Amino acid sequence: MSNPTPALAASPTPSVLAAQHRSVELEEQIASTPGRFRVLTGDRPTGPLHLGHYFGTLANRVRLQAAGVEVFVVIADYQVITDRDVAGDVRGNVREVLLDHLAAGIVPRTGTGTGTGTGTRPGPGGPGATIFTHSSVPALNQLLLPFLSLVTVAELQRNPTVKAEAAASAARGGAGGRGMSGLLLTYPVHQAADILFCGANLVPVGQDQLPHLETTRSIARRFNERYAAGHEVFAEPEALLSPVPLLLGTDGAKMSKSAGNAIALRAGEDETARLIRSARTDAQRRITYDPVHRPEVSSLLLTAALCTGTSPEALAEEVGDGGAVGLKAVVTEAVNEHLRPLRARRREFADADDHLRAVLAAGDEHANAVADHTLATVQETLGMTG
Repeated sequence: MSNPTPALAASPTPSVLAAQHRSVELEEQIASTPGRFRVLTGDRPTGPLHLGHYFGTLANRVRLQAAGVEVFVVIADYQVITDRDVAGDVRGNVREVLLDHLAAGIVPRTGTGTGTGTGTRPGPGGPGATIFTHSSVPALNQLLLPFLSLVTVAELQRNPTVKAEAAASAARGGAGGRGMSGLLLTYPVHQAADILFCGANLVPVGQDQLPHLETTRSIARRFNERYAAGHEVFAEPEALLSPVPLLLGTDGAKMSKSAGNAIALRAGEDETARLIRSARTDAQRRITYDPVHRPEVSSLLLTAALCTGTSPEALAEEVGDGGAVGLKAVVTEAVNEHLRPLRARRREFADADDHLRAVLAAGDEHANAVADHTLATVQETLGMTG
């Protein structure tokens, strides 16, 4: 995916501006009638989640569930191998991602659920979240076949994520590396299957993911037009843009598990302090919030502001002439204080293996029931069943 920093981010395009405007309207509807929304969101299990994930996605998922929105969370284990030669410890990483969600405050469905109901254990404001893995829901993955018939290779190649990987693969190929995998080429269609299988009508995304969602909307629309004579088998989901700007890693680039520049949610307080002390800043002693000209300093201020519920401008005034040392001390205290309860919950859940297995079992069971129903509808629409 694209990796713009705040200093280099382009002005919003008309499509982004439209999505921002629509997100404001959607937030108002969520506040008044949350029960009409179902969200699909998720992560690749390539390692434990970090501070950027927490403020960019996890906290928002908790907020939406607490508001009464039904939440589906896919731990996308099949997508680990879209751009990797080695799968790694997928099972262990699934556990880490699950722990991060529970520690952040997601309340999962537990017990036995059947059909397309909402489960047996309510969340703070709505049903328990359905947390499941790709590999446990065969019918979801089978939806790839009819969905692939609805997109062209050229359309997939124009997807920004696919285009970026194609360029990277070409560079690797010139150096003796492998080319882009077919799985990565069809990655946007797999995401469409994730969203459409459960009837999600709302997808929290960042601006760089809008083209993926547009692919999903196109697939839904084309399926209805081509195979269902205009009858709505699939609704076109809408984007809910994240209000949180990009957080930079300790090296000044986008915070990423693979880059080694992230503060993991499971990190201890001493490790967090060490990582923040190593974060890149600049030579100016006076601390100011200026995302365009001082992106690294501004990202640290934003991090502390998100943790404390204040503004980055106010924190900059507080640090004043304290320089990088003073700034990093403020950020370290803010991050550790904010994450202290989350980390305590994580330790508790880490010792509850039976509960973790039950959460995934209940989520997988419900996701399978929903996916089986959707696949049966698709096959019936295509005339493949008696």
